This record gives sequence, C-alpha cells and structure tokens, in this order.
Amino acid sequence: MNMADAFKDVPEFFEVELGESLLSRTESLQSFRELGPPDLCHVVKSTGRNGQKDSGSYHYVSGVDASSSASLAAYLNSLTYSLDEPGSWFGAKQPWKLRSGTYCCFNAFSRVDARVDVKIPGGVSAYIIDLHGDRHEATPELWQETYLSAVLRSVLYAEDQSYRLAGYRKLDPITTPEGELRFLQAAESLFFRGWQLGSDPEIQVASPVSNHLVSGLLKYFGDSARWQPLANLFEKLYVREPEVASLLAKAYIGMNEEVRAIQIAAAALESNPKSWTTLHVQVDFLVTKGRLDWAVKLAKQAVNSAPSEFVTWAKLAEVYCEMGQFEAALLTLNSCPMFTYNERDHHRMPTPARTHLPVKHFITDSGILDSSDAETTNSATDADPALLRLPAPGLRGTFAKAYSVLAKLVGQIGWDELLKTRSGVFVMEEEYRNVKAMGEIEGATLVEEDDSEEDEEVAEGADDNASTTALRGKQELGPNGEKLSAELPSSAGEESTAPTEEADPAAAGDIPTIKISVAEPEAEAKANGAPNGQGPVKPKATAEHQEKDKGKRKSVPAGEVAKGFSFTNKRLCERWLDNLFMVLYEDLRIWTIFRAEVAHFKTQHVAYRKTGTEWEILGDLGLRLHHKEEAKEAYQRCLDAKFSARAWSKLLEMYAEEGELQKSLNAAIRLSAFQQRWYMEMTYPTDVARYLYKLSSQYGMAKLANTLISMGLPEGIFGIMQGYLQYGDVFRVEGYDW
Repeated sequence: MNMADAFKDVPEFFEVELGESLLSRTESLQSFRELGPPDLCHVVKSTGRNGQKDSGSYHYVSGVDASSSASLAAYLNSLTYSLDEPGSWFGAKQPWKLRSGTYCCFNAFSRVDARVDVKIPGGVSAYIIDLHGDRHEATPELWQETYLSAVLRSVLYAEDQSYRLAGYRKLDPITTPEGELRFLQAAESLFFRGWQLGSDPEIQVASPVSNHLVSGLLKYFGDSARWQPLANLFEKLYVREPEVASLLAKAYIGMNEEVRAIQIAAAALESNPKSWTTLHVQVDFLVTKGRLDWAVKLAKQAVNSAPSEFVTWAKLAEVYCEMGQFEAALLTLNSCPMFTYNERDHHRMPTPARTHLPVKHFITDSGILDSSDAETTNSATDADPALLRLPAPGLRGTFAKAYSVLAKLVGQIGWDELLKTRSGVFVMEEEYRNVKAMGEIEGATLVEEDDSEEDEEVAEGADDNASTTALRGKQELGPNGEKLSAELPSSAGEESTAPTEEADPAAAGDIPTIKISVAEPEAEAKANGAPNGQGPVKPKATAEHQEKDKGKRKSVPAGEVAKGFSFTNKRLCERWLDNLFMVLYEDLRIWTIFRAEVAHFKTQHVAYRKTGTEWEILGDLGLRLHHKEEAKEAYQRCLDAKFSARAWSKLLEMYAEEGELQKSLNAAIRLSAFQQRWYMEMTYPTDVARYLYKLSSQYGMAKLANTLISMGLPEGIFGIMQGYLQYGDVFRVEGYDW
C-alpha cells in the first residue's frame, strides 16, 4: 500500500470523498449534548502534478490551544514537519505537500463549532458554524468559550475508560504557569455558566457547583494536590455565590486547613441549610474522623434537601454501611432515583478508505512493550465465555455506583446475611402468595403519612417509591441487563423477591425475566406493562407522588389484624435493584469458583493456569468485590502472560498507595510507553502523573529522578519519564524541591 502521502508520527484516516469528514461533523452538531467530541483536524495534501488527485485525511486531537485562530492555524502548519521527505536523488517522485487544512473545535457553551481554514501558502480564515450549518463571525467572547471547552475536554477525556477512540492524539493542554493562569481566568469568567456544559452521570441537574467545569477544575488541580490556586479562585467566586462554599471548603481540606474549611461550611449552612453539596463536604469530613452519628444526621438532611438527586441517597446508604445499619442501607439504596446513562458526545464518520496508525521509532526500538504493543479487546478465543459474559463491567453511571454500594454491603456481611437482610425489608415471593391467597391484597389501601414523619422515614431508608417519583421511565439496568434471565437463588430458606410466573419481556418493554418483588394488585401490574399480573411490577406513580413533600405511600392491607399477616413494614424492591442483586450473584458465583479452584490446585501442588485475558478479568472482579490482594495477584499473573495496559494501570495505583517506589516506576514506565504508542503525548493530567506526584510527596522528586537514572532506560523512554519530573518542577508539585 502506498503511504507516501501519510504523516510520519500522526494518526490518519484517509477519506473516500474529499471533505466527507467535515460534512459528517456538521451534520452531527445537533446531537452534541454536553462537552462535545474531541477536535477534528482535516488536511488536504497534493503533489502538484497534473492528473494526481488530492488526498484528504483527518485525525482527532485535544490539548491544542484554541484561544484564537492563530494558535489553531499554528497546529495545522506544524503538521508539515510530519510529512516524509523523499530522497533528493535524480528521478525521485515529487513529494506530497500540505495544501490546506481545517481545524474544528466545539464550543460547548454556545453550542457552535469554531473552525479555522488554512491555505498553504496563503491566508487564514476563522468562522463559526451553528447547529444548522450556517456561518457566523467568530467573536472574542466565542473564542474564550471555545478555549475553555477545549481545555475541559482535554482534562476530562484524558483517560476516560468509557471514551476510547482510535486515532485520537492527546497533547498537553497547559504547559506553563502563564497558560495555567489563563485557564483560571477563563474559568472565573465563565464559572456561572458552567451548568450549561452538563454534569457527571450521577448528577441529575447540573448546577453552578456540580458540572463539568467544576469537575475539570477539581481534576486538574486535585491530581497534583495543588489546591492553593483553586482556593484562591473559589474565594473570589464565594463572594458572588454562597453555594461555592462547598468547593472552597473542599479545597481547604485538600490543603489540610480543616478548621478553616469547616468554618466556611458551617457559615454557609447557616444562610442556606439546604445546600446538599456543602452538607456532603461535612459528611465526608465526619466519616474520616469517625463521627458517624453526626455524619448520618447531615446525610439525612442532604436527602431532604435534594430528594431527586441520586448522590444524596447513595451517600446516606454509604454512611449506613459504615455504621453497620445494613437494613437501613438497603432500604436507602432502594430509594435512589436512577438515571439512564448517556455516552460521551461523539460523531460517526464514514468508513475511511484506509487507516494509518504509525509507531514512533524509539517506542519500537525500546522493547518496553515487547511484541504486543496493541491493546487487544477480550475475545472468546482467549477467555472462558463465563468470564466474558459477566454483566457488571457494563454498568455505567448511577447503576455502577449503586452496584459498588451493594458490593460493599456484601463484603461486610456476606451473601447469606445480605439475603436475610433483603427478606427482612422487602416483600418476598412466599409472602406475596400467602397474602394473595388470603384475599388481603384485594382490600389494600393507600395511606398518606403525615409530613411530620419525614425525618423518621429517611432514617428508615425513606420513601419506598422515591426512584419512581424522581424520574419515572428512566430506570433501566444498562447495556448488560437484558442478558440476565436466571432467578436469583435463595439461601438459608430465603425466598426470592419475585413471583414464580414467567414474565413476557416483550410486553414488559424488553425488561429481562429476572424475578422482581411484587406486593400490589393485578390491576396495577397491568398498568405498569405486565400482562395478567405476571412479571416485574413497580409501584405505580400517581400525580400526588410526582410532587415533592407530599408524604409517603405505604401499603396497609385490610384485615391484617384478623389474618396476622401483612406488608405494612416492608417495601417493594425496585426492579433495577433486583437486577443488581442478580449481577452481584453472578460476580460472587464466578469468584467463589475461582478461589475454590486455586485452593484445590494448591493442595495438589499443581500450577493453576489461566490466559492473560482471564487473569485481567479476574483482577477486575476481585477489585469490584473488594478483594484487593487477590486482585493484585491476578493482575500480576496477567502480565506474566501478556501486556495489559489495564493491569499495569491498576497495579500502578496499588503500588503508589503502598509507597512501593521501584514497582511504581516500573509500572509507570510501561504504561507511559504504551500511551505514547497510541498518541497520548500529554504529561498531565494523567494517571501516571497523579501517582508519581503522590510518590514525590512521600520521597521527594530528587529520589524519583535518581531512581529513574539508575534504571538505565532507553533515551526516548527516559525522555518521557523526564517530562513528568519537569512538569512537577515547573508547577511546584509537593516534593519538587527535595
């Protein structure tokens, strides 16, 4: 294949029709909901010979200075140095040259695309494309918004595991203190419009203190524990908006100025006692100090302040877990409002004519990545299908967070005790059958509780129907849920929370046939999409339950005194939570088999063998279930069999937490080489930088530098590692001067 028109060290996708990538991006603009996709760089190359067609190609990039048309044009011009120069001997073919280029950068504030066209040689033209494809003038205000949007994408997409894109070149967004100052100035100017960018998937409603701008600021400064510039920024913003107190307090806690932080939070709550973000800062602080009795009161107050937010309920459930109040934790988790996960913004491109993904020579020559420099996906050819089909890795957003709380619960009390706890608070299958047989369920009535009981309800786990009240219609399990069909086994005489009848997935909106708790009449079951009372049934949302502070709903079957059996003190288990029980069971089942096999082979003095992919999956499984040491061993065994960037990344985190300098550097070197191979040319903020700076705060930067020198690394690899140390020195990361 002729690659004479390709760049030496920049990824490229070659177009079938010239300009088709730009047209596709324009058509996709209306679909961008939040920060938008990475920048798109399109170039046209030509030999200048008659009859020779021009070549169009593109790649994705982030980290380029998007503050003006000149800075974007400079990037396009820099690509001329990446073209291969042919030999000068007589008869050599005329070389390919860059004829023109277009750089596209999405402005997430005004929802427009900033574009710069460059003619080589020639002029530069900048313009704005709106959602309808119309052109507008690029104003200074729009350029500032575009610049900040680009920096935030670079920071937040740096190592987002859910955003993997081929041919995506990542450069350092900020390389000097002056550049950092400009970032802070832009953030201050646009701070109160940050809610327009959207927020993390666990947040339902973006606010001035819960959005992608705030997340970017906390990640950029928090990863290197440089909280002072952030505290200075929040001090200025706090004067204009008291809600910023939560962020200011968080910054001071990061600086170990805890007294100052709590004073700020307390003063803010006096003026606004319903600020759940400020309450959460205090909750986290109290948990670290072991004052769980105070923490739980504040967590309840946060729930009452923002009952439709997932994070307030999840925080309360976590505090209950810490306190050992497992029934309350399970009830609270059941009340969490769940939101459908939305993927990061991206646009679909036409299938390219060919793809060029070059490897830099110093990476190849170093031998650091051995023969396997590609991150291959797990496939059925090298792993047990039972491991590949585990549903938990597919959970995202609120479902992933809820699963982590459930996994923490089972880690504390065990599976059997968790089932007993579940049957103690949720309506079980046998109870449903008995009550239905006795005819009590036909006389069930709904009783509105007095508003004054609200605090007591929160303490018990609160509203049994909060998730339906908060966001009806958005409670889906995620991409893996539909694979589940087996009933969750009971233990120690426990009954399933589901009726035994088969559900009709089609009639129930493609909901999997996992068994769900049922305690309401057949008429309500029909209203929720299940035929003849079969299958999953959820509490029906009525108009009064859609409103806040309208009281709680509780089932009080008629004749309960005479019959001596009722659902009065139990709740309905939400469909998504029943599904998560099944997901957790699958994880525990595979983990139990794995550990039993290890023990058996050990007693037989026989080597226990798995493929590299299987060890990697088992490492992830161990982490999900909070078996850190076993997970570490699995990752190490994975690396004995193959190169795995994920395994190196997880081990780097563990080694850094344990203060293992030599092992951490070894992992950082291999991970950095891998990232460079796939065009991640940025130093900060990255996982490698975060953990190296954690080590520098413990050992000092000089010791890190001397240890790296003693390892005798190839020149190119040493240069990559030197970049982390230089950044730490320039920005004065803790330990830089000793």
